[in-house]
Amino acid sequence: PLDVFVIQSTSAPANDHLMELLIIVDALKRASARRITAVIPYFGYARQDRKPGPRTPISAKLVANMIARAGADRVLTLDLHAGQIQGFFDIPTDNLFGAPVMVQDIKEALPKENLMVISPDVGGVVRARGLAKRIGAPLAIVDKRRERPGASEVMNVIGDVSGHSCILVDDIADSGGTLVNATEALLKQGATMVTSYITHGVLSGGAVARIMASQIKELVITDSIQPSESVLKAHNIRVLPTAPLLGEAIARTAEERSVSSLFY
Repeated sequence: PLDVFVIQSTSAPANDHLMELLIIVDALKRASARRITAVIPYFGYARQDRKPGPRTPISAKLVANMIARAGADRVLTLDLHAGQIQGFFDIPTDNLFGAPVMVQDIKEALPKENLMVISPDVGGVVRARGLAKRIGAPLAIVDKRRERPGASEVMNVIGDVSGHSCILVDDIADSGGTLVNATEALLKQGATMVTSYITHGVLSGGAVARIMASQIKELVITDSIQPSESVLKAHNIRVLPTAPLLGEAIARTAEERSVSSLFY
């Protein structure tokens, strides 16, 4: 009887990837696998984790139910959009953090002086604070708000960023609009340069072109989602490998050792 790890991100095309995962898990279960761990570096549908309006689904919970029902015994994922999604699963779930991979790269790639970590919205403050603490840098926040429906977003910078090299930190970059607008707001407030570290580079639609045309010095993403050709060719987008982090977590799970001690 085998201890099996199925590695599959549920990124676009999300439904195809999700069905592949469910069918593979079912096949392994019927082949008498002792334990099946679904390793999902990017958990799609994670942003639909509550009802923002009437008659809307909570897709993240539905997907969690489907994975457990298919026969997965454990889930291993990376930087969930909201930590509470771990509670959507009725099976053990390990949520790995991309921060150690990013911290190592920041120390190698960026000057140590005058660094400042920026959360591009109020919801991401806890994540940004965690990274700021690891590199010993101060924290600022970009507060985006619409004055009235249909009006363009106004970016307010909370904190003094003048003279600092700013690092925008978030879990998902999708359209790239928030990153580009936050970068402009920071540079207007006197930031010397803006780089961005994002775990999951969804980069849908014209996001890559938008980022290439922007004032972002560099966008650093992980390979939790397989980078497209356009991402690999972009002059200011760089991809960090997550294989060492995932590999270590898989090895610890297989050997029944602590996964959380990787981070705490």
